[in-house]
Amino acid sequence: METQQNPVALPLRPHTILGVCEAIGEDFGFNPVLLRVPVAAGVLWSPTMVLAIYFALGAIVFGSRLLFPRTKSVVAQPAAPAFSAANEQAALAKAA
Repeated sequence: METQQNPVALPLRPHTILGVCEAIGEDFGFNPVLLRVPVAAGVLWSPTMVLAIYFALGAIVFGSRLLFPRTKSVVAQPAAPAFSAANEQAALAKAA
């Protein structure tokens, strides 16, 4: 499964508050909506407590990203096979 590569930091994206749910989802490998729904429901139940927990998790995520930055992986390009007329003729002869 391919993940979307965004060069913009999570807190600076226009569609997130701090990017806490998305960061936790990326780190643990699950869809962040599974965390956003309970957070939204919790805000209706006890806004002060949930927002305090949210900002505390934001501080933890921020600290973990500073202490353990992600290394950028280099994607290797597959080498194109070398075709020559002699190889093509031999392959055609074997196929026939």
